[in-house]
Amino acid sequence: MRHACLQSISRIVVKLGTGVLTDSQKKPDPAQFAQLADQLASLKQAGKEVVVVTSGAVGAGMGALGFDKRPSDLATQQACAAIGQSKLMSTYEGLFNPRGIPIAQVLLTHDDLEHHERHLNARNTLVTLLRHQVIPIINENDAVSSTELKFGDNDKLSALVASLLPADLLVILTTVEGMFHNYGKPDARRISIVESIDSDLEGHASGTTSATAVGGMATKLQAAKIATRSGIPLIIASGRKPQLLAGLLAGEDDGTLFLPKEGKLRGRKRWIAFFHKPKGSLFVDRGAMDALRDHGRSLLAPGVQRVEGEFAEGDVVRICDADGLEFARGIARFSALQFAGEKHSRLELIHRDDLVVL
Repeated sequence: MRHACLQSISRIVVKLGTGVLTDSQKKPDPAQFAQLADQLASLKQAGKEVVVVTSGAVGAGMGALGFDKRPSDLATQQACAAIGQSKLMSTYEGLFNPRGIPIAQVLLTHDDLEHHERHLNARNTLVTLLRHQVIPIINENDAVSSTELKFGDNDKLSALVASLLPADLLVILTTVEGMFHNYGKPDARRISIVESIDSDLEGHASGTTSATAVGGMATKLQAAKIATRSGIPLIIASGRKPQLLAGLLAGEDDGTLFLPKEGKLRGRKRWIAFFHKPKGSLFVDRGAMDALRDHGRSLLAPGVQRVEGEFAEGDVVRICDADGLEFARGIARFSALQFAGEKHSRLELIHRDDLVVL
């Protein structure tokens, strides 16, 4: 199954976590940077298109400013990121230049990918860089991103970048060898393949205790949901293993492979589903849920039981069942205020072309 899923990969997004780029003192690890650069260069030499989503800017800046743990206030985090980002790029430049591989820095904010025209511009830039045999080195623009507009973590950013392109494969390299049943216990067992993400699997995920990192396995599962719904396989594996990436593409049983869902979403549907912070929620009855999920229908006003949030016409909203479980997203054709006057009509609140079942 692994070999069949990974046999025709040509465009790869690789996310490098803070933990795999730093040593036990939470400082940049030159040996780690070098072995990872070797792996990425080998992929390029094998004819693959490679995109890197890197963490480590805040961590690099922390060392320069003398912090031993991640600052809690946004302004100090941004100062660390501003210092550390230049250090990161200098390191990558020094590693890839001798290998004859040009690199490019791409800093993104959530707003860059939410606004449709800028979303398309970002994609065109990345595709053009790949066409010219450049490795884009992507990070969140932490020096200017406000709390409200942040992606939240680079696991999610890497999944959004993979969905944006789209990529053929997303690999998240971390400090562990994948997802485990009973992680940290004597009977721990690595999960080789995940066909669907359910509540049992989510119960095995937890946050991070690292002084420099954000997130943990829980954020990687959120990234997996984005990637697999976009039709992209995702692998979580250890970034400490030399030749890991080549082995994965050869079908070796390493890390945890999340299989993509059938029915790859088109670009605009991916944009609706994953690149917005929804402004409100529509709670629908069972009949409306079945019509949307199973029959590809539009959402009509009578199927909506209640509305939460303040949203305008053109905003992306969540669509939830009666228990509050989100199962779809869509672009509203009415504002929350307008809905109050139209709830007994047969008007379309969300057209099926503007709706995505998650």
